[in-house]
Amino acid sequence: MKNKADKRNDAEKLRQSALRSPHIFVTGFEKITVQQDFELRKTIRGAGGDYAVVKNNIAGKAAVGTPAEQILTGLRGMTSIAFTTADPVGLAKALTAYAKLNPSLQFKAGMVEGRAIDVKAIQELASLPPREEVLAKLLYLINAPAQRLVTAINGVGRNLAVVVDQGVKENKFLS
Repeated sequence: MKNKADKRNDAEKLRQSALRSPHIFVTGFEKITVQQDFELRKTIRGAGGDYAVVKNNIAGKAAVGTPAEQILTGLRGMTSIAFTTADPVGLAKALTAYAKLNPSLQFKAGMVEGRAIDVKAIQELASLPPREEVLAKLLYLINAPAQRLVTAINGVGRNLAVVVDQGVKENKFLS
């Protein structure tokens, strides 16, 4: 059993993680094996996140005064938290995929960009395309009007060149 100093240390670490990470997913688990826990941790690290199993009362006390307070207070059952400062969609996708394979992992709540979200919003977040794909589509949309403008400008020059060439061939410009 941990003494009070260790519990305070755990609470402070959790508080710093909650302050540093704008994206948090709170999950519950029952009867998870060591191998399944290892796979879960590996999945979360692969998605650029961190993972911690927490005691509910320590999480509640650590979250006081942080944006995560509303999702970390009043927790029940076995609780774990996944944090990320990177893309929340990637972590949500990884956790959702893992939860499909291991139904013992269930979402309790989440926080994205400092705002609390419910389980349904986490599922919707996981269905979004990856960040890189969204950026690629955005760049395409920004670039498309410029490409059309260049094509139109080139078309005017090309048409002018055709008219001049035909005029030269028919000797209309030499008279």
